Amino acid sequence: MLFWSSAIGVQPTENGGVVVLTKKSGNAQQPGKNAVRVTFGPKASTRKIYKGVADKTAKNGYRADLREDAVARVSAIRRSQKPKKDTPPQKPRGAQARKAAEQESA
Repeated sequence: MLFWSSAIGVQPTENGGVVVLTKKSGNAQQPGKNAVRVTFGPKASTRKIYKGVADKTAKNGYRADLREDAVARVSAIRRSQKPKKDTPPQKPRGAQARKAAEQESA
């Protein structure tokens, strides 16, 4: 979170969810009280999280570019939390494919 009166932070949680942090502009002198945390669990759909972030920022008067950046960060975090797929073995092409086909037919 920055020193601006309004800021948005998006962080991953250990269990696969997302935490959205926003600042209340009214508590500038009390930094311990001005952070608002909204947690979306790992079972929440990505689309629902996008909507929650966009609504929270739009209703609180945040700039549109901050909103877009926050949604993009949620997207990157959710993408990073997905399990990695194994890469399939490469198929032989060209001369190697012909050679493999001859060996199978023989």
